[in-house]
Amino acid sequence: MVKKTVYKYSMVLLLFVMLTGCSLPGLAGTSNDTIKIGSLTQSESEIIAQMLSILIERETDAETELVTKLGSSIVQHQGMLRGDIGISSTRYTGTDIAGALNMEPIKDPDEALETVKHEFQERFNQTWAETYGFENSYSLAVTQEFAEENNIETISDLEPFADELHFGVNNAWINREGDGYEAFQETYFDFGEVFPMNLGLVYQAAATGNMDVVLAYSTDGRIKEFDLKVLEDDKQFFPPYDASPVINNEVLKKYPEIKEITKRLHNQISTEQMQELNYMADVELINPRKVAEQFLKANNYFEKTEGGN
Repeated sequence: MVKKTVYKYSMVLLLFVMLTGCSLPGLAGTSNDTIKIGSLTQSESEIIAQMLSILIERETDAETELVTKLGSSIVQHQGMLRGDIGISSTRYTGTDIAGALNMEPIKDPDEALETVKHEFQERFNQTWAETYGFENSYSLAVTQEFAEENNIETISDLEPFADELHFGVNNAWINREGDGYEAFQETYFDFGEVFPMNLGLVYQAAATGNMDVVLAYSTDGRIKEFDLKVLEDDKQFFPPYDASPVINNEVLKKYPEIKEITKRLHNQISTEQMQELNYMADVELINPRKVAEQFLKANNYFEKTEGGN
């Protein structure tokens, strides 16, 4: 079956959608038997969307259409509310607690998950499914060499060296409320020098020795590319950002099999595995659909349908 992938949009167009309440362009006239799956700009979101697409088409009577390159979770959320998207492939607990739900951060992962499950059912008539098993959270990373030489496993292990360390961070994080650098210092410690920079540069800066510690995203493929070590957030400073699909209840009513599909993916993709899949897409430049197919085949997701043929 030929897959239709709809690539979206400039920020101006997305802003127009949000302000006017219009449907996402390009989706008019889509069949009622087609489930639209939304994904963000990150490779991991499209990889997961492709997994859902493949499994849904193999195990239900529905066709799927990917709505990709959506700029933020709030854009996904607006699309879900208007019915332009039936499934969001990746939603993150910490992001939607602060964004869609406008609530204070919740640091306990189990409590955060139960909160989004309950609130999305009550407020939006949507099912926040079980987590895939990975979280794309803020994290601190160092080179493997530095970690091994100094027995570094956690963020707290850095404290004896902190005054002498150069810390490279995302520009936006420095002044971020709640879980930015000011709050980090209150929970942990100060670094000797802090260097705001573009997120795309921090990983290479650590690998080349220009930075000693960097602020990273835990599933970023560049962590593997530059052989960095992600440190445990032993004081649980950063809110949890566990990833799950979110499904419109009308879609589940029509295709209840999708609930079982998402259950099969529950806790099946670790943070390290997602980092590897992102590496394949972003560094090795393998098409996200191919990455998704390889993962599903390697983990025997096709046995059920192939065995029945």
